[in-house]
Amino acid sequence: MIGYRNEHTIASPCEVMGRGYWSGQAVQIRFQPAPGGTGIVFVRSDLSGNPQCPARVQYANGIQFRTNLENGDARFTMVEHVMAALAGLEVDNCYVEVDAEEMPGLDGSSQAYVVALQSAGLVIQSILKPQLIIEAPFKVRFEDATIEVTPSKGRVASFGYRLAYDSDSAIGDQDFLFELNPRQFVRQVASARTFVTLEQAEQLRAAGIAGHVSNQELLVIGPEGPIENTYRFGNECARHKTLDMIGDLALVGVDLIGQFRSDRGGHRINGVLAQQLSEMLAQAKMAGDCRASKACDSRHGKVA
Repeated sequence: MIGYRNEHTIASPCEVMGRGYWSGQAVQIRFQPAPGGTGIVFVRSDLSGNPQCPARVQYANGIQFRTNLENGDARFTMVEHVMAALAGLEVDNCYVEVDAEEMPGLDGSSQAYVVALQSAGLVIQSILKPQLIIEAPFKVRFEDATIEVTPSKGRVASFGYRLAYDSDSAIGDQDFLFELNPRQFVRQVASARTFVTLEQAEQLRAAGIAGHVSNQELLVIGPEGPIENTYRFGNECARHKTLDMIGDLALVGVDLIGQFRSDRGGHRINGVLAQQLSEMLAQAKMAGDCRASKACDSRHGKVA
């Protein structure tokens, strides 16, 4: 079933600067307003012709630790934190101009993006944004991970995550569930940071990856907890996994109305679910739920 709401863009440009976790390369992101129906479009301002890539499932590749987008010469890595900020604040139309391949790692959360986008302000647009409303429960599995999708009461979007580590891990079991709207996203999820275990951090650094990233820029969890750092929330790791899921599922390109609960999930299973939801959206449109609305007219940007 399809629902609708008015789309939004930002009122003025804004910028975020940093360096990539993996590459260490300095990068600047510039968020630009976009017309209704544009969607989120990433732009490589450093390459000849400024090649673009729509932030959509068909251009995505979810791997361990990050989600990437690629369209010909236009390649963008670790886009999930940017996408989560845009989706969490309901910024539907925006050009994301970057002068390098990898997005800034910053503090491992979406907080800096949220601050910048909020400073830019939000504009309501006349074009309608489709909402895919979940009407029947289903479950997605990938290796040992699952995501359970169920209808929600009151047509709201809820996202949650169950984290389960071995009993000898300082991370342990964590659980989180919240109702997604801009206010709650900012309060409960936006500042939750990327984390790795000490063993994972040592393996990455031994391989020459992320050696420039300090323990203050990333949550490294040792036997006794965060190393040279402190948690922002008691269940910050589960909250960050929820943030990642929101960013990855935003690549479907519509609002998702239902409850989405992940158990040990990551970018790969998020990508599987995003693809399935895109297929469901196409089927709903073919069934006639997407009527003659301007939101689905090719002149205003198709949603699937």
